Amino acid sequence: MSSGEIYLKKNEDKRLRNGHLWVFSNEVDTKRSPLDFFAPGDLVQVKASDGKAIGTAYINPQSLICARLLSRKSNIKCDVSFFKKRITTALALREKLFDKPFYRLVYGESDGLPGLVIDRFGTVLSVQITTAGIELRKELLITALQELLSPSAIVLKNDNKQRQLEGLDTESHVVLGQLPDVIVIEENNAQFQIDIIGGQKTGWFYDHRESRAQMAAFAKNQRVLDLFCYTGAWAVPAALAGASEVVCVDASESALQLAQENARLNQVEGKMKFTRSDVFEFLKQARQNGELYDIIVLDPPALVKRKKDFKEGYEAYRRLNHLALQVLANNGVLISASCSFHLSAENLKEILRSSGRHIDRHLTFFSCGGQGSDHPIDPAIPETAYLKTFFCSVSTSL
Repeated sequence: MSSGEIYLKKNEDKRLRNGHLWVFSNEVDTKRSPLDFFAPGDLVQVKASDGKAIGTAYINPQSLICARLLSRKSNIKCDVSFFKKRITTALALREKLFDKPFYRLVYGESDGLPGLVIDRFGTVLSVQITTAGIELRKELLITALQELLSPSAIVLKNDNKQRQLEGLDTESHVVLGQLPDVIVIEENNAQFQIDIIGGQKTGWFYDHRESRAQMAAFAKNQRVLDLFCYTGAWAVPAALAGASEVVCVDASESALQLAQENARLNQVEGKMKFTRSDVFEFLKQARQNGELYDIIVLDPPALVKRKKDFKEGYEAYRRLNHLALQVLANNGVLISASCSFHLSAENLKEILRSSGRHIDRHLTFFSCGGQGSDHPIDPAIPETAYLKTFFCSVSTSL
């Protein structure tokens, strides 16, 4: 084997030729191309068993996904100009879609940059690197971002479990400029203060933007319950749209403090209530107290993080939806979402169907949503489509 090449086993090139970017370690012909020959992050030429070139990838021999294609071309240079070209393409789409610089700028594989997510918060960029291949080239990436966008600050948001799988550190830090004391973003005609370093993921969840706007459109005069509210991305637009009351529930005190600050920022604190509680316990207590809500937003964190967690996670989703339906007013709306890739849309449909029947309610879907347009889906890569949202109209049984 010549240096810098990996050969796949026979017939293991089909998925890549169909457009996917991942090579799994068990697909590599390790007799022909021993993986321990490579260091994490090395560039390699990927070849089919017959020697035909498939493209250029970076490799991590210690990972289950041992290589990720960067290009269908051979012998590319992964330099500053490579990053600038990919980011410019990603930026062109976002600038078509949004008139202000608040969006996910880079969404991994869909933007041809596997292992990289970048969220744009005005002049501040939150960068999440999850693979050794991108980590090794982060200085080139930062230079490309400086030259293209002249950001006031860049944060490497490294507190991600995927980095552990790649043998990388998990400490977040500012690598360029200085973070302002307060960062405020705009979404759905509302303003939100965010915490990049201490917050979840990149510091904000842009993915539900369009579903949040859809909910706000019918929130007027409604009593709204926002479960797993985090910092109020669903709740504040509902209050601004004229909801009579918005009850926010989360187990995180720091998240609720930011949600309260965001209520004040948008001058809707008089309509909003905040409860620190385990959501399961809150729903049980609400049912015992006879509480009813016109709109319930059920947007939990991923409850099925890995395939082996499916059974336990499925049951958690089932219990949550069942409990939520029990405190939903007649002719109310349940907005039920899942960001777990391993829980399919069909799984969530079945949970909602069975939960509705179990408590003898008539449940229909009047809209189905997913991730926002700044999280584009690659049709060849199922893993890029993770978010599913069902808008359910719920009434008395037929």
